[in-house]
Amino acid sequence: MNIIISNASSDPIYIQIMNQIRQSILSGELQAGDSLPSIRQLAKDLQVSVITTKRAYEELEKESLIDSVVGKGSFVSGANKDFIREQRMKRLEEKMIEIIRDSKELSMNQQDVLEHLTLLFEEEQTS
Repeated sequence: MNIIISNASSDPIYIQIMNQIRQSILSGELQAGDSLPSIRQLAKDLQVSVITTKRAYEELEKESLIDSVVGKGSFVSGANKDFIREQRMKRLEEKMIEIIRDSKELSMNQQDVLEHLTLLFEEEQTS
């Protein structure tokens, strides 16, 4: 797992950490039962505050993506594939709502958005 912190990002550091770990779990890069670096080790590796990494882990725990065991560390949750799929669908829907809102600000109608999405989808398939 390779976490990259961007100072140019508008997201707080704990959100950047959380998003990258979440993505690794949802993509299958990290599997159920895999151990995560300790909060202190991750803070040291990323050169950030322990409070920052602790907050990222706490948020991932709230989402049931990781489990923390006192004295043993943090591990990818044994959540089943349906749960993980549901979480990914929820995130996708949130992004789609954001796209709909942005497109309305640009005075795009549903057909415009669908045509643009189709074009991007086709381009992505060829690359």
